[in-house]
Amino acid sequence: MEWGKKRNTIRHYDGLASIYDSLYSSEQDLKIKLALGAISLGDSDIVLDAGCGTGLLFQNIMDCVDLVVGLDTSRGLLKIASKRSKCLSKRSAFLICADADRTPFLNEVFDKVFAITLLQDMPYPNLTLREIMRVAKRDATIVVTGLKKSFSREEFARMLSDAALEFSIIGTDEQIRCHVAVCRKRCAKSTF
Repeated sequence: MEWGKKRNTIRHYDGLASIYDSLYSSEQDLKIKLALGAISLGDSDIVLDAGCGTGLLFQNIMDCVDLVVGLDTSRGLLKIASKRSKCLSKRSAFLICADADRTPFLNEVFDKVFAITLLQDMPYPNLTLREIMRVAKRDATIVVTGLKKSFSREEFARMLSDAALEFSIIGTDEQIRCHVAVCRKRCAKSTF
C-alpha cells in the first residue's frame, strides 16, 4: 500500500506540474505567509522544504537564510522549482528528488523544516514526522500543515503530540484549507 499511494501521488503531481501554481499558489502563499509571520529566520539558517513542490516557499526565504534544500518525489514539480530558484536570487536552492519518509540527510542538520501540504499525501504521516524530527536540529523550528479535509483539528493535534512535538496551531482563517502548526521537538526547550 505504501508505495502504491506514493506512486499515485508522484503521477498525480507530475501530471499537474505545468498548472500547479495556477491551481494552488494563492492557497500556498497564504499558508507560507502565516507561518513566516510566526517564526524568525536567521541568515545562517539551513532550511529543508520537505515536499517543496514548485518551490513557492523559496521566493519568501532564499534571501533571508544561508541555504535552502527542497525535497520532493515529483520530477515535474522539481523542474519548475529549479527554474524558480534560478530566477529568484544569486543564491540557489539545492533540489533533491527523494522520499520525505527516507531522506538522504544526516541527523540534526536543519535549523528550520517546512512540510507544507505534505502529510495528507503520505501513507503514514507519523513516519514522515519522525523523519522530519530526525533531520531537524534539537532547537529547530518545524512548520507543518495538514489539510482540514484530511485531518480534523483534534486529529492533527494528536498526530503532532504523538510525534513528540511541542506545537502551536496558528491562524483560523477560513481561506486557509489547512491547519498550520509551528513546532519544536518536545525534548528541546521551547522559546516561543
